[in-house]
Amino acid sequence: MKEEISKVLTMVQEGKIDSDKAAELIHVLKEKELPRAMSASYLDKTLKIRVVSKEHDNVNVNVPIKLVKAVLKAGHGIALNVPQAEKYVKDLDIDLLIDAIENELDGQIVDIQSANGDTVAVVIE
Repeated sequence: MKEEISKVLTMVQEGKIDSDKAAELIHVLKEKELPRAMSASYLDKTLKIRVVSKEHDNVNVNVPIKLVKAVLKAGHGIALNVPQAEKYVKDLDIDLLIDAIENELDGQIVDIQSANGDTVAVVIE
């Protein structure tokens, strides 16, 4: 970004743009840089999946967001082809999870409570 700002300042010195236009361009450059900084910290977060079963068959899964995005679609496709797993993932909206990651959604994104007392929670922290 420093290089781009330097180019803007050079254009001011050469009389190609005025100071107002330069300020506007620098503001745009800084705004472009912010999402990258936020994305780096976002990629350090974890997708947490919690299943609490009334029969105490509880599941706790913690997966780094970096890994989640890389393997989400492939893993879902594989699970759909495994008879024992297919019934658990057939209604899972993978595109919703990918969209949540790409838009840097934070917090609870899935909260399910079944009639028999089982709960499923998917959280990005």
